[in-house]
Amino acid sequence: MPLLEIRNLVVRYGEIEALRGATIAVEAGQVVTLLGANGAGKSTTLRAISGLAKPTSGDILFDGKSIAGLGPEAIVRMGISHVPEGRRVFPGLSVKENIMLGASNRRASKSEISREADAMFDLFPDIRKFSSALGWTLSGGQLQMVAVARGLMAKPRLLLLDEPSLGLAPVIVQAVFKIIGEIRRNTTVLLVEQNARMGLSVADYGYVLETGKIVLGGKPDELWGNEAIRAAYLGGHAKVSA
Repeated sequence: MPLLEIRNLVVRYGEIEALRGATIAVEAGQVVTLLGANGAGKSTTLRAISGLAKPTSGDILFDGKSIAGLGPEAIVRMGISHVPEGRRVFPGLSVKENIMLGASNRRASKSEISREADAMFDLFPDIRKFSSALGWTLSGGQLQMVAVARGLMAKPRLLLLDEPSLGLAPVIVQAVFKIIGEIRRNTTVLLVEQNARMGLSVADYGYVLETGKIVLGGKPDELWGNEAIRAAYLGGHAKVSA
């Protein structure tokens, strides 16, 4: 049984149908990447899983239990952590304080949470020296690392990552994806990414979304072997067909 299963999911924003019957499965221990252009429905998929967007129809199963329509707090308590696009780090808090906020769903002492936040710097050594720095002073890549570390503080079974490479320099993208490769040792990851090459480099499986529908799924080498995928996501204009 998959850890996460999305069945025929439909999500509407008013008259706009952002997801049109999407079906996705994520096995425990996998990194699964969702690829697609802007507006394809990638972020909406993550928002529906984390309770930020209400499904119109279909179902979302986590560990065999339906979570469709539950609120974000209940979903976080079940073991799903969402790192949204845009990082959303609190500018007036220090890096460590921002990271500690990720444990707000857990019953743990402040000293325990502080120790765990310090341990995050082993996974994210590039931000260790900024532990006491305020969020507004960091670069985009550093903010992304803080946001991911904060997501991991919830000790999730499933981590949802939305566009972690967005707006980052290539060398920083490499560093962020190296960390994602480390995270997968202990946490299942559903990754939304426009950078197909990087997204598939860490993935066990990938899906392609186009205008709210899953048009293709497969292992990374299978997707790269599809000429239409290469054309559509490596600068060409070929339309992906089902």
